[in-house]
Amino acid sequence: MNLFVLLQAPAAGGGFLSGGGGTILMMVAMFAIIYFFMIRPQNKKQKEIQNFRKGLEVGQKVITAGGIHGKIKEVKDDYIVLEIADNVRIKIDKNSIFAAASDASQAESK
Repeated sequence: MNLFVLLQAPAAGGGFLSGGGGTILMMVAMFAIIYFFMIRPQNKKQKEIQNFRKGLEVGQKVITAGGIHGKIKEVKDDYIVLEIADNVRIKIDKNSIFAAASDASQAESK
């Protein structure tokens, strides 16, 4: 019976980590981990995509968010005109444009 009571009793003594300061320290550590492994890489990727969309040029091959492959024929402020086949052009919002996979791999190898 005494062993059972001892096992349930809270630990005696305590240092900085067992008090209220330990809770704050753990919260700061958790936020730092979340920031460096989730938030920061996502922001970095968003900046890369935004810079890519600002640098769109006529003749560049791209892919839309819907998976349509084409070549840029005209670039405006909010949209582009994309040629997806001979004499078949569509107007696409710039926010739904991504780099073509072949272009992205060539840029990384340079």
